[in-house]
Formats: sequence, structure tokens, C-alpha cells
Amino acid sequence: MTSAETVPSPTPGPTARTAPEPAPGDRRRWFALAIVMTAAFMDLVDVTIVNIAIPSIQREAGATFSQIQWITAGYALAFAAGLITGGRLGDIHGRKRLFLIGIGGFTLASALCGFAANPEMLVASRILQGATAALMVPQVLSIVHATFPAHERGKVFGLFGAVVGLGAVTGPLLGALLTEWNLFGLQWRPIFLINLPVGIAGLLLGSRYITESKAPRALKLDLVGVALVTLGLLMLLYPLTRGRELGWPLWGYGSMAGALVVLGALVAYERRKATRDGSPLIELPLFKVKSFAAGIAVQTVFGVALGIFFLVWTLYMQFGLGWRPLKAGLTGIPFSIAVSTAAGLSVQKLVPRFGRGVLQAGALVMALGVLIYLWEAGRYGLTIEPWQMALPLVVMGVGMGLIVAPLTDAILSEVPREHAGSASGLINTVQQMGNALGLGLVSVVFFGSIADHLRPEQVGPAFVDAFQNALGWVAAVMCVIFLLMFALPKRPAQHVEGAAPETGTAVREEEKEPALVS
Repeated sequence: MTSAETVPSPTPGPTARTAPEPAPGDRRRWFALAIVMTAAFMDLVDVTIVNIAIPSIQREAGATFSQIQWITAGYALAFAAGLITGGRLGDIHGRKRLFLIGIGGFTLASALCGFAANPEMLVASRILQGATAALMVPQVLSIVHATFPAHERGKVFGLFGAVVGLGAVTGPLLGALLTEWNLFGLQWRPIFLINLPVGIAGLLLGSRYITESKAPRALKLDLVGVALVTLGLLMLLYPLTRGRELGWPLWGYGSMAGALVVLGALVAYERRKATRDGSPLIELPLFKVKSFAAGIAVQTVFGVALGIFFLVWTLYMQFGLGWRPLKAGLTGIPFSIAVSTAAGLSVQKLVPRFGRGVLQAGALVMALGVLIYLWEAGRYGLTIEPWQMALPLVVMGVGMGLIVAPLTDAILSEVPREHAGSASGLINTVQQMGNALGLGLVSVVFFGSIADHLRPEQVGPAFVDAFQNALGWVAAVMCVIFLLMFALPKRPAQHVEGAAPETGTAVREEEKEPALVS
């Protein structure tokens, strides 16, 4: 797993009714499942595939380091800002319709990324890609709920979990291979162009096999809330990514201070919106639940840690150590396997017995893995080999796996049933926002340690030192997460009554399913 991408929790709630139960004998529903899972897989791979190609993009396209931050952060920001709204649009106008619009837009944006003439066009295309993914991804689980009867969903969610794991492992390897092969002399561009045949097939087959469904009592849109969230984060992220290159000008500090004002205005507006029509983007009463407020803080800070680590890790291996993309991609396999294995054990065996302690142990184990990696990077310097990285990566992967799978249930376990749908959407949104913020902070914790003008022989040691500095920050963040987790329930409920997918969609009480989070 090489990103902070979180798959929405397919835990619906009882506040509204979906389309009638599909006929169990209808084979078309399996075609529909294959289509929407392929789309989810395409999105997951696209997030993880880009990191491994970042150095090639920087060299071939002539992108600055702030631009390569925006190639990843721009996607995360647009995805986060549009996630809840994309789900509500599906509830209002039809999930099939929004899914097809989303996958069509995602395919178009992928083409624009692949044929980008300059770094500016690539950044803009990645932002468009994130926005269209926010239309497509929320419909996936809603379509599953509308298409499959309750007794079949356990099997379906098992398949969904397998797709998540496969996407986490496949992305870096596929990105490394496509970059290494340099197909038709296109360098890094095939990592985006590979989405075209998949997206076109999904568009054509989806229009035929997916059944349309809507929510009879869908929540209204909150476009002002989306605009305020986006503006506040942009005012924070832009000076973070450009500040170092521009010598940290005064306007940058003013912009970051102004971001706090905008986010304060968002809180005031959301209160009025809740009173006026009951459809705010953010359900502020949720934060009165201590475990939810702490859990949202954990999810956000965890997203920051992952955003920092995965980008600087790629830069360290390819710029600092001079490794080729394939060597860097293969190095991450032990990490992905460890995450998947520990995630399965944590949910099925450990959390039911030890509760919150499993998540806290995960934070400490991940911090330990980071510290081992920090020590090894200093000990072996430029001569370090992939097999020497295996130990810290496995330890980090185990720690991460102990956290990611049970965290959503822990956060939602004390949330009132009537707010569970909004809470689920907010969890997924804040992790993406934390990821974007972490990518922005790379300028401070990584590039801030590198001198502006380096001779070729100085690049490797400078990147190794910067990587160690960034790892120190990540370890500190994991310790903060450990402390925040004391506010989570000691024994999180295994199932959250009434929790809904991020779309805010809900189904009948008897159709509830356990949460599944990547």
C-alpha cells in the first residue's frame, strides 16, 4: 500500500429506502459489480502508480519540486473536497448517471495527464482527475447496495477487500514497469494513458449493465461549504509548497493565517446551514462525541504522516540512491504484504480481544519501524540495499495494518445512528485532506533540509539527510497519534448501527453490513 487512499466504508444505515431488492437470479448484477470494482481498482492504482513515476516526471517534464508536490496533492485536495458532494449528487440525480459521468471525466482527465505539454497542464489535469474521481468513487458502494440483496453482500465485500489489496500492491509495480519500459518513447506518460481503454470499456459496459437507483430523501448540496473548505486548504497548501522556492515571502504567512479565518467562516456557515435545511457539508454536532472528534484528529494526522512518507520515500530511493523505478517499486512489496496481513488479523482476531490497545500498538510499532529505517538510512548511507530495507518496511507495514482496518469502526462506535452516514463521509474526506496537507509539508520537512544549489556528488548525501529528517517528523507524528487514541473507546463496537457510505446514502435496517476500510 503506497498511498493514503481510503476506500469508503460500505456500512449503510436505516434512514432512507433504496431501490427494490434486485432479483437474485439476475446475472447482470455480476457484470455491474465487475464494472464498478474495475473503476475502484483504476482509482486506487492511479493514486499509487504516480508516486513511483514522480522522479521521471520531474526529469522529463522539467517540473519543479513544488510542482511535483502538486501533482499528488492537487489530486488529493480535489478528491477530498468533492467526495461528499459527489455522493449527494448520485443520491439526487442517480448513481448510475453520476458513475458514468465520473468515469468518463476520469478517463478524459487521464488522457490530458498523459498528453500534458508542460508541468502546469499536468497539475491542472491531475486536479481534474481528482474531482472526477470524487464523482465516480462514492457511487461504487451505493450501486453495490442497490444491486445486490443483503444475503449476497458478505461475498461482495470480500471481493471488494481483495480488489483493495490488489490495487495497493499492483500500483507501484505497474508504475515502475510502465516507466521502466518507456513504451513508444513516451517515458512516464503510459501510467496515465493505461486508464483510457479501461475507462472507455467501463463507460460502455456500465451504460448497459448498471441499474439506475436514487435515494428518495437525499440530502441537499452544500456548494458554499465545499468552496470554503477548498479555499481554506488552498490558502494553507499553496504557500507551503511554494514558500521555500520564493524565500518564504510575507504574503505566504498572511495566506496561512487567512486560511484559519476562512475555516472559521466555514464553521459559522455550517451552523447556519444545519439550521436552515439540515444538509450541511459537515455535521458539527458530531464533534461533541469525544471519540469521534479524537478519531477525526487521528485520521487527519495519520493522513499527514502518510502523505509525507510516501512522497519522500520515492524521492529518497530514486533521487538520493539513484535507483531505477523498478528497483524502487519492488522494494515496497514487503510493506504491502505486511499491511494486508496485519489488517486482516487486527479486525478478525486482535481488536475483538484487545480493543483500542491494538490501534495504539499499531501506532507505536509503526513509529518503531520508522526509527529503524532512520537508523539504517544513516548507517548504510548510499550503499543501502532493498533487502536491508525489508525489516523496517515490514515493521512499519504491520503497524499500519493494525491501524487502518479497525480505525473507522472505532471512530464511529459512539456516533448516534442518525449522524452515522455523515460521519462515514467525513472520515474519508479528512484523511484525504490530511494527505494533501502532508504532501504540502514535504517542502518543510524534506526540501527544507536540502540546499538550493548542489553539485552532482552532493545530491545523494543531501537527499539521504533530508529523508532522515522527514522520518523523524513521521515518527513524532505517530507518537502524537498514539496519544490521541486514548480518547477512542476502549472496546469499539464491531458494527455501527446506522452507519452509511460516504455518500450519505442509506438502506433498510435489515440490510446493514460490517464496515470495510482500506
